[in-house]
Amino acid sequence: MNFAVTGAAGNLGSRVVTKLAALVDKKNIVALVHTPAKAQNLKEQGVTVRAGDYTDVDSMIAALREIDLVIYIPSKTYDVVQRVLELENTLTAMRKAGVKKIIFVSFFADQEKNPFTMSPYYGYAPRRLAGSEFEYTVVKNTLYADPLVPYLPELIERKQIIYPIGAEKLSFISLEDSAEALAKLVVQPDLRDQGQTYLLSQKENYSMDQLGSIMSDVTGKEIGYQPVTLEEFAEIYRGDGDGKELASMYQGGALGLLGEVTNDFETITGHAPLDMRLFLQENYNK
Repeated sequence: MNFAVTGAAGNLGSRVVTKLAALVDKKNIVALVHTPAKAQNLKEQGVTVRAGDYTDVDSMIAALREIDLVIYIPSKTYDVVQRVLELENTLTAMRKAGVKKIIFVSFFADQEKNPFTMSPYYGYAPRRLAGSEFEYTVVKNTLYADPLVPYLPELIERKQIIYPIGAEKLSFISLEDSAEALAKLVVQPDLRDQGQTYLLSQKENYSMDQLGSIMSDVTGKEIGYQPVTLEEFAEIYRGDGDGKELASMYQGGALGLLGEVTNDFETITGHAPLDMRLFLQENYNK
């Protein structure tokens, strides 16, 4: 079989390509990127790199020629309509290129009452796939643990976590663990292609008091928890360009919608995911 990974130059996609290259012949892997010139590291791994633009159906058709299974990693836009169009373009391209199978990489903020900006898209995609002719699998990630590492200096300075979720808990998974699960799912056809849905999470979820305690132990600095309001959070990170969107995500967290944990990672990989304490210990001051 030939496998294509979309968004292969991104944080998750590049890791998926690397993990998959350790499991299958590299000649069977195609890395789809928006700008091939920026994917030299992928070429050096011995995988084929093709240009694939979600907004251009013809580009995607050409990129998906002779592909059997697509690992679809969406773009990062917060424009719901644009995300839907990108998925539709990809499905059209798959149909015209003769691709039959897709692993759709999703996010667990997809509940009907979730106020997260992107929740409508994450709710739409699996229903769209269920009504299609494709053999599909949905893999939902919990929150990525990785952004917590560069966030630690700010938290140390603030001396507190400020996520506006109150007493609710959050669930996390690392990019490395997510990539490993996706790659191993590819080589286990008995676990995919039948509309299965998996949720990748660590074994435990964490209240912000618990997370602050772990961070304090790892950094040697006291980090407590003092939530700001949703409006304050959006304003604090408005300069980063996604303050409003992140606030909407944590609004879902305050409703208890971002704390689910499962054993799906272990089902797919055969071992437990890295827990939060070990993850921070391995990556802090790396």
